[in-house]
Amino acid sequence: MLGRYLLAMVMASTLSGVALAADKNCKLEKLAELPVTMASSSPLVSAGINGVDALFLADSGAFYSVISPGSAAQFKLKEGPAPVGLGVKGIGGWQAVGVTTVNQFTLAGIPFHRVEFMVGGSELGSGAAGVLGQNVLRLADTEYDLANGAIRLMRPTCHSALPVYWGGPGQLYSVMAIDPTTAKEPHTVGVAYLNGKKLTVMFDSGAQASMMTLAAAERAGIKPDSPGVVPGGNWGGFGRRAVKTWLAPFQSLTVGDEEIRNTRLRVGDMYLDNVDMLLGVDFFLSHRIYVANSQHKLYFTYNGGPVFNLKTTAAQQTAAAQPAPDQSLDADGLARRGAAFVARHEYASALADLTRACEMAPQEPRFFFQRARAYVADSQSAPALADLDQVIELKADDVPARVLRAQLRLASHDPTGAVADLDAADHAAAQQDDARFTLAALYIRTNHLPQAIAQYDQWIDAHSQDRRTASAYGGRCWARAASGYELERALADCNKANRLGPHDAEFLQVRGLLRLRMGDFDHAISDFDASLKLNPKNPWSLWGRGQAEQHKQKSRAAQQDLAAAAALRPHIAEQFQTHGFVVPE
Repeated sequence: MLGRYLLAMVMASTLSGVALAADKNCKLEKLAELPVTMASSSPLVSAGINGVDALFLADSGAFYSVISPGSAAQFKLKEGPAPVGLGVKGIGGWQAVGVTTVNQFTLAGIPFHRVEFMVGGSELGSGAAGVLGQNVLRLADTEYDLANGAIRLMRPTCHSALPVYWGGPGQLYSVMAIDPTTAKEPHTVGVAYLNGKKLTVMFDSGAQASMMTLAAAERAGIKPDSPGVVPGGNWGGFGRRAVKTWLAPFQSLTVGDEEIRNTRLRVGDMYLDNVDMLLGVDFFLSHRIYVANSQHKLYFTYNGGPVFNLKTTAAQQTAAAQPAPDQSLDADGLARRGAAFVARHEYASALADLTRACEMAPQEPRFFFQRARAYVADSQSAPALADLDQVIELKADDVPARVLRAQLRLASHDPTGAVADLDAADHAAAQQDDARFTLAALYIRTNHLPQAIAQYDQWIDAHSQDRRTASAYGGRCWARAASGYELERALADCNKANRLGPHDAEFLQVRGLLRLRMGDFDHAISDFDASLKLNPKNPWSLWGRGQAEQHKQKSRAAQQDLAAAAALRPHIAEQFQTHGFVVPE
């Protein structure tokens, strides 16, 4: 397996040795270093699949390495059946998997042959083809230094070593016991205390935010209706289900020797086997972590900045802090550290690092793209567009840059330029590329509905098990309904969306609009009723129901609904006409 091969090869060529303060006879050998680039909340590692570049999410919460079904198709990997009963369970639920073999997989510059991966789960976003799990990350001791863009596989020469080698003499650190790991129980698990109550925590670099279960929160005296608890949005994981979350106040969380007082934590409506809380990538970014599998201990030091990601939308930001000058970093190192600052919402520091990287390597499009994303995160669209222009000048077929520039051009009221970028991205992207989901949505925004339908066709063919599949069927239903094209097929799409995503106000609204256009007023009213029960202030559902009620001679109800819709959205009548929802006479 990949883990065994990697360990065997790197053991023969130790990269460095660091003397450990605890014992002058101890050495800490670096077996391998995996450069990590943060993309939003995802720590990505570069690899190769049969000679083609690929990105993988470094996921300490995954027991084995996985490739998504869409990526397996894109890389032309043959999927076979997994052993009976094999599946993966995460916060998104349980999902069956298949198995594939990569003839040549390259990691840390080392080629490995006939490497097996599981195949399953939803697309991870940020261009990641899959995840690297604990079959790689627990080969030896593992150091997670995400704030500086690295994961290191380490080996101490004695078990009494103190592996906190960074920061010099007197470096303050925390330590906690962790469970012994095996191939069957590979996760990094320990005990923390929440409001004095015992809590089993798992260190999960693949989780976009730290999160505890409802049951654990209730043991600490907190429920969703408790004072100070607010909605935290829906969050997804490996499976198809998104979980509802809340942000709740707690007096104290103690992890090892570190106590975080008067904090807010995310609580999710989920069940985790034998675990109460995931300490996610937010914890990894705010700490440098050494997992001493050899000692059954975990050591960590605080980096600064917020410990937990408590955003409810991607637009929320936190205060910035300037990095200490480091003249030893090359352009790649600066870019990785800059990407980590973006993930921590420290945009001034990120832009400083990424600007230096761009100046040091002006012909490298990756650095300009990373800086563009930092500008976007910091709500600076003009310099972001300039950087994307530079990326596309250097690499005209860069799909992520084309998609991001299309989004920014739409936001700046340049639909013509946006469509040009969408067409270029469509031409450059592989048929199974996950970017087609975003392309479809953007084509809808530009009212290029046949192109949107074509994008959804290709995406659904390759991603039928993705957690966004319901949204894809709903989007294709909308595009077909608004264009008046193949309305019966549109209805089939809407029905599929509502089966996959029941109790979704938007899916019910879209099917109501479609049935309104088809003249099926009774069923349209039923859909609008159900949609408005979930979202009473939806102007589209109110206006659509009003239109249907007019045709059913329910004048008073129609007037009330139409007036309520116009009050919420004054131009709803014109928008109804623009999108083609003209009721047949």
